[in-house]
Amino acid sequence: MNKMLMLAIGLLPAFATLAQANDRYRERPPVIVSPDLTAPWVMQLGGGSVRPVVYPSRTAGTRSLFPPRSRNEADARPRNVQQAGFRPNKVIRGQIEPQFLPQTVTYETKHAPGTIVIDTNNRFLYLVTGNGQARRYGVGVGKPGFEWAGTHKVTRKAEWPRWVPPKEMIAREAAKGHFLPASMEGGPANPLGARAMYLGSTLYRIHGTNAPWTIGSAVSSGCIRMRNEDVVDLYERVSVGAKVIVM
Repeated sequence: MNKMLMLAIGLLPAFATLAQANDRYRERPPVIVSPDLTAPWVMQLGGGSVRPVVYPSRTAGTRSLFPPRSRNEADARPRNVQQAGFRPNKVIRGQIEPQFLPQTVTYETKHAPGTIVIDTNNRFLYLVTGNGQARRYGVGVGKPGFEWAGTHKVTRKAEWPRWVPPKEMIAREAAKGHFLPASMEGGPANPLGARAMYLGSTLYRIHGTNAPWTIGSAVSSGCIRMRNEDVVDLYERVSVGAKVIVM
């Protein structure tokens, strides 16, 4: 009897070790974190457009990144929400290349001060200031098939302009499955941005944008787009009647 008791006691460490080994492969408990889930380090997991999925925890004042276990809790889980650890489908470029930032450059030209010259190939807009210099801005220009060149004057200026898409644009985008509004009031979400300068009697404008990462690219339907802060700066320097040369 004593020998059997001693044998059982000797086997206890082995069973404990086996139990610990099996525990390694069990499902890990939910990670409980503080309610401060919008801290920058969390948002960096997937960019500013991706929000973490946060489920309520049974522990008061805490939240869990793991889904609830019960069916009732699962029904309350938000749908069609991307997990925090996932990356967005499209990387959004938040900054433009340094050469497209406003700067004063050497610019020899016969055009009078106040003239705007737009170099669509190199994505630059020059405001001639005289004395062999110009203020240069980066711009976005017409995409392939929408390029144009010509000389016009600024016929109108508008702050936070209302956007009325041309019928041709509405039909063109509808064929792609994109449905544009008949009009949109001015504001931060408006594609025309903070300011617009209308060119002659055409549909073309020099305007701001709600997509600043597109500056330096050929993406528009022919308009010249600028960062909002840049178009505001240009707007204050240019008068109605200013000559605009697009080449």
